[in-house]
Amino acid sequence: MDPSVVVGLLLAFGSVVAIVTLEGSNISALLLPPPMILVFGATLAVGLAGNTLKDTLQAFKAVPGALVGKAPKPQESIDKIIALAEKARAEGLLSLESEAGDAQDPFLARALQNVADGTDAEELRVMMEDEIGTKSRADHANSKFFAALGGYAPTVGIIGTVVSLTHVLENLSDPGKLGPMIASAFVATLWGLLSANFIWLPFSSRIARLSELEVERMTLVMEGVLAVQEGAQPMLLADRLRAMVPAHHFKGKGRADAKENVRAAA
Repeated sequence: MDPSVVVGLLLAFGSVVAIVTLEGSNISALLLPPPMILVFGATLAVGLAGNTLKDTLQAFKAVPGALVGKAPKPQESIDKIIALAEKARAEGLLSLESEAGDAQDPFLARALQNVADGTDAEELRVMMEDEIGTKSRADHANSKFFAALGGYAPTVGIIGTVVSLTHVLENLSDPGKLGPMIASAFVATLWGLLSANFIWLPFSSRIARLSELEVERMTLVMEGVLAVQEGAQPMLLADRLRAMVPAHHFKGKGRADAKENVRAAA
């Protein structure tokens, strides 16, 4: 799991617990089942109403990947492509068929199999671009779903507060109970804001960011495989692929260190 997920959520909810404690209150005052049921239940319900059932299920299937997923390592992809380029130049493109069977990345495996089968370069590019585009659209739909929940939740919280305040106004004859009842009424608004900004919107942003990184990796693989098919010189190909990646994505001091690593391996 990416430590940023755990650290971020712990700091966010920990800050709330800290301010509640420092204000002299008790965290149990915020853990009220009725407003929490309304906020989470109604938010998910309107999210479902605004999407198809398949979209909703697919969005929640993406949650584990968003929580435990790690950013791809471009250097590993580049090293793999360079090794493939060297093998293709030494043994021919047909030798890539065995590499396709051993590849753990399905996208790379399909690309190598097509190269070994003699698929035209332009046709292969179109196929790979279509697959990348499909991946991007699917991830965008998942991210958009949670962004929508982040928009609904605060409003649902306000609805819960209004409903509770209506009940408060029905009991004005008992002033001793007004304070606690009004405080409880605003818990719904609080959970609407908390769930939106601490859960739904971060999920949306993380899914979108991991998708961007994966699309960049797939694009890197696509350009590398197509270059291998054209018979590109490995060292020149390494320079080209590194130029496609921001320097901070490499370990060490950036592209210079990565370049030395590739040359040393060669």
